[in-house]
Amino acid sequence: MSIEQTNIVDMVGISRVSGKVILTVSDHLAWDAQEHEHLMLLQEKINTYLRFVESGEIYQEYPDARNRQVLIEIVGKYPLSEKAKAFYAAVEVVVKQSGFEIGFELFAKNV
Repeated sequence: MSIEQTNIVDMVGISRVSGKVILTVSDHLAWDAQEHEHLMLLQEKINTYLRFVESGEIYQEYPDARNRQVLIEIVGKYPLSEKAKAFYAAVEVVVKQSGFEIGFELFAKNV
């Protein structure tokens, strides 16, 4: 699963450290000439995740998620572009207003 499948939640887990429910978005796309399309896919994917939580579907699928803080974590293969950084800043405000958290983590392969 990946960012290109905008209607699917890629991964759900519970952090052993924080106890938060972590909904992971797998983003393998580069920030290049197709940046606008990339941002649109990311926006659709985040909206899918928000609907998944706000509708209560998460608690039907994963009962252990009940009464836990939710973190939407985007794991990217490439560092964020300047436009992507601005997008994340705007999205973070909206997501926090919904009562959730969002973050970006750059995937680093062990070499």
